[in-house]
Amino acid sequence: MIALVTGASRGIGAAIARQLAADGMDVAVVYRREQEQAETVAEACRQAGVRSLAFQADVAGEDGCRDLLSAVRAQLGPVQVLVNNAGITRDGLCMRMSRDQFTAVLDANLTGTFLMCRAVLPDMVKARSGRIINMTSAAGVHGNAGQVNYAASKAGVIGLTLSLAKEVASRQITVNAVAPGFIETDMTAVLAQKVRDAALEAIALGRFGQPEDVAKLTAFLASAAAAYITGQVIEISGGLKL
Repeated sequence: MIALVTGASRGIGAAIARQLAADGMDVAVVYRREQEQAETVAEACRQAGVRSLAFQADVAGEDGCRDLLSAVRAQLGPVQVLVNNAGITRDGLCMRMSRDQFTAVLDANLTGTFLMCRAVLPDMVKARSGRIINMTSAAGVHGNAGQVNYAASKAGVIGLTLSLAKEVASRQITVNAVAPGFIETDMTAVLAQKVRDAALEAIALGRFGQPEDVAKLTAFLASAAAAYITGQVIEISGGLKL
């Protein structure tokens, strides 16, 4: 199978790419800026005995998505598993947030997810098979102060996932969403200690998750074992806000 993972040069996306490769899938490692890191991830995937290449793309634009899918199709083949992991943050209080800060996050996180889903669907519909896993967030479920743009984008991803799942189920294409809580990545590494402490108090398991935790869940949803699971939003947050 051929999997495409956006935002795969680091963090959760890189862990997902490596896990899918370990499970025997060929992997397109998609990055926007960090080519060297993406190439390192692709090499790690190849070490698992599969084909893997790094592809540069801005998935928030229609041309970028179209060109990306054409390149992946030509060099690896039609995408059978899509993981929409690319995303950005532009945090700030609502009353101080500019329109540009709001729309930049919506464009990258929500519109980019929509464009990538639309781009892979013709091949999946033709094959009457496919897996789409969209990365949302616990912030899209519970909200989070200082992240009205990010939470709105991730809540939108949930609505997109549920609606698309209904549209394509008759073609045996599954569409699910994964909602991570606090995961040890570059994004959480810059949190102030008091913010980390408050987050840990809200997590039933008392610790942040690891990218590999999210990768294993994503790989399960991409596998044949999850063939009867669609239209689901699975939170992986250590019991956040139980």
